[in-house]
Amino acid sequence: MNQNKTLKSEEDWKKELNEAQYTILRKKGTERPHTGQYNMHFENGIYHCAGCKSLLFKSQTKFDAGCGWPSFDASIKGNVSYVLDKSHGMMRTEIVCTSCDGHLGHVFNDGPTETGTRYCVNSLSLTFKNSK
Repeated sequence: MNQNKTLKSEEDWKKELNEAQYTILRKKGTERPHTGQYNMHFENGIYHCAGCKSLLFKSQTKFDAGCGWPSFDASIKGNVSYVLDKSHGMMRTEIVCTSCDGHLGHVFNDGPTETGTRYCVNSLSLTFKNSK
């Protein structure tokens, strides 16, 4: 078991997250494409989990995939977990925050960089801290 696991009741999550964040992070929702604040955001810094503030992605790994959601070609090692997702008649790999199990989005093997990976992430599952 992860010793740094964030354990909260659903009531606590509902108090701490706004309704849209709760739907994404705790109920595995998806924001509409091209609507998220971080879709076309390219400042230097670190993207954190909106639920527990764990470090998830470095800005240097972000790219414009044209899919309508923030896309990264790598996560911060050990901070993103992978879950087989068979919902909606598809087989995909869900990505979740290792610390709080918050739903982030999905990862695909069609990325244009040398990693070949595209982490497709909901903006509402993220916060951002600038590097100066």
